[in-house]
Amino acid sequence: MKAETSTTFRAFAIELAVYAVLVTGYFFLVLHFLSGWLQELHLHHVKLYALVAIVLIIGQAVLLESITTWLFRLLRGRSE
Repeated sequence: MKAETSTTFRAFAIELAVYAVLVTGYFFLVLHFLSGWLQELHLHHVKLYALVAIVLIIGQAVLLESITTWLFRLLRGRSE
């Protein structure tokens, strides 16, 4: 039972680290490429800005989760 818990915790820690790197990268990409446009949108069209922000948040969740899932399936396939 302890070995199973240790393995689960290790897998969770690795996934958390990979996800943190992906989220940080996503943040800086959005900041670099969309910051000016988002600022103008926030100043002139607040409701549209809110909608775009929600879409970006949902898009981040779906995209990064699918990348993480694909990456771990790829790594598990090689190790087995």
